[in-house]
Amino acid sequence: MNWTNYHGHSNYCDGVGHMEEYVKEAIQLGIKSMGFSSHAPLSLECLWAVPIAELPKYLKEARFLKEKYKKEIQLYVGLEVDYIPGIIGPMQADIVDLQLDYNVGSVHFVDQFPDGTHFEADGSRQVFVNAIEQIFSGSSQKLVCRYFELMREMLNTSKPTILGHMDKIKIHNVAGQLFDEDSEWYKNEIEITLDTLARSGVILEVNTRGLYKKKCMETYPSPEILKQAYKRQIPVIINSDAHHPREIISNFDFARNVLIDAGYSKTWQLWDNHWVESAL
Repeated sequence: MNWTNYHGHSNYCDGVGHMEEYVKEAIQLGIKSMGFSSHAPLSLECLWAVPIAELPKYLKEARFLKEKYKKEIQLYVGLEVDYIPGIIGPMQADIVDLQLDYNVGSVHFVDQFPDGTHFEADGSRQVFVNAIEQIFSGSSQKLVCRYFELMREMLNTSKPTILGHMDKIKIHNVAGQLFDEDSEWYKNEIEITLDTLARSGVILEVNTRGLYKKKCMETYPSPEILKQAYKRQIPVIINSDAHHPREIISNFDFARNVLIDAGYSKTWQLWDNHWVESAL
């Protein structure tokens, strides 16, 4: 299997290791196509995004490495771009002006606390519980529905190349303690989000980070969601969301088997600057 990975974070944001370390590891693994996707700068207080002053340096180094290693690996320059209404989105003008090769669009923030602080949905579990009480009137259902509503809004109004970790909202829902993923309302949110995704033409990421960090027992999105995605002919890729060079293809064999079980026989990859199909 010719693995690829287009979701990874270096020391420019919350990753460990320089980008060149990732490149050398990828070459050693036999990877022929890989992308850089540090977190895009944010205007709100955030410790894990690229500082705005560092963005030109990040882009310059990524493009330098792309040229330096072009005979050994195809490298692509991207960003993971948050969707926060009125603040940032994958198709925001200043993001488009960067002339990236691609981007990963993700929802990390879901509305604000009464004091104006933006709620980071995959932060600590206590913050998640506090948000249920303080922002969503004690209803985890309202929180989850708002998360998927924002995702659909991004797909409709600020379309990314790749949709990042679609159901990561479940990260704190161990053993269904906070909400029921088998409930009709949750299934409905998944279905209408997948319908929106199918219409958009955006590629769905199968993210393995929850597995190898032992935060989740399954991929983002879940095997059941991937079965529904296959029925809708939604294109997919496997990404590791690496924060260290050794994580570049972590749990990819597991994700491959999940996709095959869902019905998939192909994923997508960037090759010669075009998205093409690749056999699993």
